[in-house]
Amino acid sequence: MRLELPVIPLRNTVILPHITTAVDVGRAKSKRAVEEATGADRLLFLVAQRDPEVDDPTADDLFTWGVMAVVKQAMRLPDGTLQVMVEAKNRVELLDYVAGPYLRARGEVHTEAPIEDSSTARVLADELKDAFERYVSGHKSLRLDRYQIDALKATSDPAVLADTITYHATWTVAEKQDVLETSNLEERLKKVLSMLLRDLERFDMDKRVAARVKEQMDQNQREYYLREQMKAIQKELGGEDGAGDLESLREKIEQAGMPEAVKSKALKELDRLERMQQGSPEATVARTYLDWLVEVPWNKADNEVLDIGHTRAILDEDHYGLKDVKERILEYLAVRQMTQGLEVRNKAPILVLVGPPGVGKTSLGRSIARSMNRKFHRISLGGVRDEAEIRGHRRTYIGALPGKIIQAMKQVGVINPVILLDEIDKMSADWRGDPASAMLEVLDPEQNNTFTDHYLDVPYDLSKVFFITTANTLQTIPRPLLDRMEVIEIPGYTNLEKARIARGYLWPKQVKEAGMEGKLEVTDAAINRVVDEYTREAGVRNLERELGKIARKATKNYLENKWEGLKTVDAPDVPNYLGVPKFRPDRAEKVAQVGTAQGLAWTPVGGSLLTIEAAVVPGSGKVNLTGSLGDVMKESAQAALTYLRAHASEWGLPEDFHTKYDLHVHVPEGATPKDGPSAGITIATAIASAITRRPARMDIAMTGEITIRGKVLPIGGVKEKLLAAHQAGIHKIILPKENQPHLQDIPEEVLKGLEVTLVEDVSEVLKIMLAAEPVPAPTPTPPADRPQPGAGA
Repeated sequence: MRLELPVIPLRNTVILPHITTAVDVGRAKSKRAVEEATGADRLLFLVAQRDPEVDDPTADDLFTWGVMAVVKQAMRLPDGTLQVMVEAKNRVELLDYVAGPYLRARGEVHTEAPIEDSSTARVLADELKDAFERYVSGHKSLRLDRYQIDALKATSDPAVLADTITYHATWTVAEKQDVLETSNLEERLKKVLSMLLRDLERFDMDKRVAARVKEQMDQNQREYYLREQMKAIQKELGGEDGAGDLESLREKIEQAGMPEAVKSKALKELDRLERMQQGSPEATVARTYLDWLVEVPWNKADNEVLDIGHTRAILDEDHYGLKDVKERILEYLAVRQMTQGLEVRNKAPILVLVGPPGVGKTSLGRSIARSMNRKFHRISLGGVRDEAEIRGHRRTYIGALPGKIIQAMKQVGVINPVILLDEIDKMSADWRGDPASAMLEVLDPEQNNTFTDHYLDVPYDLSKVFFITTANTLQTIPRPLLDRMEVIEIPGYTNLEKARIARGYLWPKQVKEAGMEGKLEVTDAAINRVVDEYTREAGVRNLERELGKIARKATKNYLENKWEGLKTVDAPDVPNYLGVPKFRPDRAEKVAQVGTAQGLAWTPVGGSLLTIEAAVVPGSGKVNLTGSLGDVMKESAQAALTYLRAHASEWGLPEDFHTKYDLHVHVPEGATPKDGPSAGITIATAIASAITRRPARMDIAMTGEITIRGKVLPIGGVKEKLLAAHQAGIHKIILPKENQPHLQDIPEEVLKGLEVTLVEDVSEVLKIMLAAEPVPAPTPTPPADRPQPGAGA
């Protein structure tokens, strides 16, 4: 019999004839099929999917055999799913599918052949009943109540029995589909019986394995008992055995000075270890854990030196400059020295030294530890993205370890070291956690006395550790972490400071490493040339490399052609050692010019001169800004132009200059990006000079932010900018009045050679900078007459 009915695809299940069950229908097409069936004769086809992951199956995604079922009831659940109660009737072989808004197919419906009384099917059915009863009792997860089992045993129809057992068995979809597609009853009974017997054999094998495991466990208990007896016997005889190692570990726990709670946990873990089989993985984990508890310091501390005079001498010996950092360290040690022996003791500070590479942040931490007679340890945090590297791994597997903090404490062996957390701004976060958040517990003085490492799993006191952190920038440090730190900025060294560092620290080191002590010397002029023409950095690393290159090349020359006495390297000799100069030092143009002004800029490697040019040409009022300028610098130019337009009559500017002339402002070295507000008064001076044709003085350098009202606002980097002017030969400076306190940071020998004028308004700047009389514009030279083609000379 052939029928055309709606089709419902089934995921991960095969429904066989004679089964009544509920089917959840969630797909739109399937819901439509159910609605069509309930609106007609309530018949439909149920077919299993080959791949349950396919959301919109087609004919190729379905098996070719299914069942014809009758919809008994359909109920819509709150989530929109239809719960359909179906009764499977007959096997169906699907022939072809009919196009439509839902799956619909034509199929050949197969009916069961009548069973003869003498058929072997009766015998197979009896064996099936017995095997399935043993299958249910031996299965670990299949749960059928006694009523269902008795109902199956009472079933007289072998076809119903085979299909029902197949439906309840925990077989794969492919195995159940194979039973469904077997139309011959005897073959079907044999397949079902074969799979039941296969599973029963597997159940028996599992029981045998479990029995062997239990027997092995009993054997381990017996071995443990015998080992304990052997320990007791050997102890009576005075011999040494493995128990001596554990007893030694117990003594170490008693003598480690642990807090009582930690000691109690360690002894409990040791008792567990004694009951384990030595050499087992669990025993290895327990022994490693106890070794860490014993080796981490709990009460051992260095005898620190609390003498600020001694500390000042050490810091000055190792580092030039860094006044703020040294003062903060000395303040901390002064308080500790005054409160020594009192109950009130201040908490260790958490300093963050911020500055570009090569300024001595890491070496400063080492000097602090030496001056205080404390042990020093450096932890690099660059690239750390796993929280377990800070807090440690949990003891859930072999190979777990504590975090970097506890590892450092084990290495130094004392509870009061100086720990330098290097490059704290380079930490990042991913799916393994946020190490920056874990550092909160490490660095917060209010909670690091109970720091808990995941591996140790006991509180550990970090309050006596002197933490110092370093960073290149504060932008990438999380705000809650930065809030627990005291920020000390090291902006970089000036050229004068670099030269002194090279003379007092770097050159003696390089000469000694090259083996040229007493044979080679370098003049101050040569060092200054190396600083000015061969390095351009905030720190001194590259400077040290260049000096090392001079020493190495001199060593080679000495071995090839030895000389007597001391050889001196002077400024003219530097190119012979280092090659062509890499940088051009700033040299000021001191001749007054129209449309040009001398500014001062701050860079990560120090201050520099910033020449700004402006030109006015006939046009329509366009403003062109060039020189790789940032948005802030462009806005400063717009503010300067607006101010000049608002005060055109005051400075003798043409009334219509902004409509009849084009203005071009350019900052040389266009390949270098430039930004910041401090060029405001310089741009205003250059524009005013270009428009009025009044020359601007080039022997004066200036810096300051401008507003459209003409106010001059304070700027940063005063020290670096004034040193750059001094080195470039400029001795007159215009500075915002509010920057006057910053003049205290300028070295006295530099400040003596500078004439600093403090201003509050742009009008003050222009009165100083612009000449009294304008210079006439140059007259274009007419082109020379050219002879006409063919004319004689």
